[in-house]
Amino acid sequence: MTEFPAQTSLRSDLLDQETAAPARPALRVVHETDGIDLAAAEAAAGRFLDALGISTESESLRGTPGRMARAYAELFSPRPFDLTTFPNDEGYDELVLARRIPVRTVCEHHLLPVVGVAHVGYLPGARILGLSKLARVVEYFACRPQVQERLTKQVADWLQTHLEPKGVGVVIEAEHSCMTLRGVQATGSDTLTSTLLGLLRSDARSRGEFLALTRVTP
Repeated sequence: MTEFPAQTSLRSDLLDQETAAPARPALRVVHETDGIDLAAAEAAAGRFLDALGISTESESLRGTPGRMARAYAELFSPRPFDLTTFPNDEGYDELVLARRIPVRTVCEHHLLPVVGVAHVGYLPGARILGLSKLARVVEYFACRPQVQERLTKQVADWLQTHLEPKGVGVVIEAEHSCMTLRGVQATGSDTLTSTLLGLLRSDARSRGEFLALTRVTP
């Protein structure tokens, strides 16, 4: 019996679905901690303020140790997420770049805020990444006492390991309160760090394109 073209196409599609490789499960990313003891942190914060000569007896300051404890617990607790990736079916081989991802972390030397933006890009390999996950990876490594140099490299290395792209680039621009509010009091200064891996490091054209799009002069 002669089959109509539509039937042939439908059967071909069904066969392709049956023989296609199963979808890769998303990687669940959870920050491992030893547990947060808010009561102990609140008591310690109260003693800290008292040692600095700051009384917490007034109505407005009475709850400050607890607020301090909860604030730092939030700063050190990244939200869990699923690293969802998808087949690069179209063979897209140009740069994927998410610019101005918010960064907020805490300087590990003074426990003062570091606030800025991250530009994160990659050259796809066999798989592409859900774009929101670039911001999630930045948050994951920022939610702990940090130095900017390490944070930049951790984000890049993690993406290179788990996504296996042809190249990864990370640039972070941030203002450090430990520089602007104390010590040298360099108000308005910011710090820029970068990590380039794979083709974004070895290929001059790719490196130049990434830096130009992040508006960083090579």
